[in-house]
Amino acid sequence: MNQLPFKSSSDYIAKFFKNVHHDIAIVLGSGLGGFTKHLSDKVVLSTNDIPEYPRSTVVGHSGEIISASVGNKRVLVFSGRIHYYETASTVNSAVTAIVSHALGIKKIVLTNAAGILNESFTPGDLMLIKDQINLTFRNVLIDLKSPISNLQPIYSDTLARYAAVAAEKSGVNLKAGVYVGLTGPSYETPAEVRVFRNLGGDAVGMSTVQEAIFARSVGMEVLGISCLTNYSTGITSQKLSHEEVTEIGAKVDAKFSRFLATFVGLL
Repeated sequence: MNQLPFKSSSDYIAKFFKNVHHDIAIVLGSGLGGFTKHLSDKVVLSTNDIPEYPRSTVVGHSGEIISASVGNKRVLVFSGRIHYYETASTVNSAVTAIVSHALGIKKIVLTNAAGILNESFTPGDLMLIKDQINLTFRNVLIDLKSPISNLQPIYSDTLARYAAVAAEKSGVNLKAGVYVGLTGPSYETPAEVRVFRNLGGDAVGMSTVQEAIFARSVGMEVLGISCLTNYSTGITSQKLSHEEVTEIGAKVDAKFSRFLATFVGLL
């Protein structure tokens, strides 16, 4: 792999946070930024101040990087991410993972808001991502000119076991399933939803897959959590909107934050 991009970004972030060691990185998806209210000893950096760092333009993504404490662990929280449809760049889509790796972080939690494909799930559920189907038909490792590598399993079995314990301790009914990643920005059609379900997908969204691919390619341990915000098109007659996505994310804030804080404490 050639020299990784965002070196100036990583150097700036490291200097801003005084080169403090972080035990884990956490990426917060749409509507899930409320987790930052539960952090202590916070130091906040706006991504607008970071050289070379791409700008998020999506509602529900504040564009902040926060160094904070959760119990006795130090976490680096990305409150927002870059979606492929914003810049048409897989590398920008994976910036959170690229920067985390450059800062020496070995574990990353990727969270997102996702639509429901599996009708046994309901809006407001949290889903552990067991595996992913990359239907963006793009791969960040191509753009980074990386050698062929075996990424399996992309999502860490060890972190999944910690997540199961955290769910039990925090009183959260954590579902598990396969995440289908698309480019967006348009929502899926009813016909596409039928295809995704036939492929074995349980939830669908517009993020996460490039971050997970990169993180695993450099040996990071990856945990994926989807907040299921709505039924996908065609499962119900309800029309989809980004406002609905962020609304449900806000409603599950307490449950999501309790689970995530408990998970970090177990590491």
